[in-house]
Amino acid sequence: MLRVDQAGEIGADAIYRGQMAVLGSNKDVGPAIQHMWDQEKLHLDVMNRLVGENRIRPSALTPFWTAAGFALGAGSALLGKEAAMACTEAVEDVINEHYNDQIRELIQIEGNKEIEKLQNVIREFRDDELGHMHTAVEYDSKKAPLYDPLTAIVRQGCRVAIWVASRV
Repeated sequence: MLRVDQAGEIGADAIYRGQMAVLGSNKDVGPAIQHMWDQEKLHLDVMNRLVGENRIRPSALTPFWTAAGFALGAGSALLGKEAAMACTEAVEDVINEHYNDQIRELIQIEGNKEIEKLQNVIREFRDDELGHMHTAVEYDSKKAPLYDPLTAIVRQGCRVAIWVASRV
């Protein structure tokens, strides 16, 4: 679970880095992307710490998650701010589902203080991700060119990444 979440935070950090590379100077959306990226940096720091404390092997695909995330972030931003926000909306939608699944799984484990702490971390991160999704909608994600196919592709890509990260 922690390895998958760490891989996801590596990807998220890279997505926002890619979006900032293209849209960082945009006075409209740049500050919002920076804010979301700052939260993802914190998430990544926490996941890195938890992986280390629990002596969990990081994903063997870390270089891939980094490159793919940056390409997704920069690529969507090159299509315009609306497409970048559509990408963010789609990613955060899947991550919300993923974190909710993990919370339901962890609730089944009773009486373990470490598990309760992890539940709280995942809840906090999930709430941040929901905030990112709402921010994306506020910044016109739904006005992106080819919104439906773009978000469907990004959502499916995220689901595949979660599946792969859970196995490699």
